[in-house]
Amino acid sequence: MPEVLIIMGSKSDLPVAEKATALLKRFEISYEMAVASAHRTPKRVEELVKDTDASVLIAIAGMSAALPGVMASFTTKPIIGVPVSGKMTLDAILSIVQMPPGIPVASVGLDRGDNAAILAAEILAVNDEKLRKALCDYRKEMADKVLKDSKEVSDVQS
Repeated sequence: MPEVLIIMGSKSDLPVAEKATALLKRFEISYEMAVASAHRTPKRVEELVKDTDASVLIAIAGMSAALPGVMASFTTKPIIGVPVSGKMTLDAILSIVQMPPGIPVASVGLDRGDNAAILAAEILAVNDEKLRKALCDYRKEMADKVLKDSKEVSDVQS
């Protein structure tokens, strides 16, 4: 049973999804991926969302980016929308962040599949101490890298 379901609006969204899967693997979070279009295969979207045992769903979509909202209409599970950059970047962002009252979708930045995975992990970590510790360790690694980078920059100036 996957803990996270990732649905991409099209196969071209795979590079964004791979950012998510890399971190889900790191945190040992099980996941499934599928391609389903809110406009071209709405029944498939509905089936995937209604049939999943996953606790958190990630929707990756560009252009009109209706996928996260459509997914949210079929479930009360948390949906994390990832807008994909392209010709209609602003449309993708607004489609995800401007959901109507009562049907929320969380949103991360453009192409930020990695942040979607972290947010999914944070949601799952509410009831998982081991995962919570892994997230804290990850944040420490990021902080240590910034400090190392700062030292390298300072050393160059000397």
